[in-house]
Amino acid sequence: MKLVRITPCLWFNDAAEAAVAQYVRVFPDSRIARTLRYDAAAARQAGRPVGSVLSIEFELDGQPFTALNGGPLFRFNESISFVVHCATQAEIDHYWQALGEGGDPSAQQSGWLKDRFGVSWQVVPSALPGWLADPDPAAASRVMRAMLAMRRLDIVALERAHRGKPG
Repeated sequence: MKLVRITPCLWFNDAAEAAVAQYVRVFPDSRIARTLRYDAAAARQAGRPVGSVLSIEFELDGQPFTALNGGPLFRFNESISFVVHCATQAEIDHYWQALGEGGDPSAQQSGWLKDRFGVSWQVVPSALPGWLADPDPAAASRVMRAMLAMRRLDIVALERAHRGKPG
């Protein structure tokens, strides 16, 4: 794994191994680079079983991450999310279904979802930032209104809203 300056670290109670396994299945060009396990001294201090997973270094679509089994002290919330930029509706549908499976359906709004591990994701069309920043405020506003009415984003409907065409 190439050393990068910034690597997101995801703190799990004890689900790092299951989460990483799911994520590397969902994203192309993904892999587990290294798994560290609790030795006797660290396990004793952390109250974890000897040999259980301490941390996993992994890549999702080439982006490095670390997952840590640190215990129940911290939980994920929506103040941090990962944005998945998608070129096609098929990609949106794939990531929405795969990441949302077993997650919290009540947390699905405007392209956001929460997976079964509590991690928040935004599954969006690659064109969305440009549509929302359109110099024509009416076009940007139509896209925003359309997006806010959706759970899983629909590229065709958002593009129609951007162009001012009825659905």
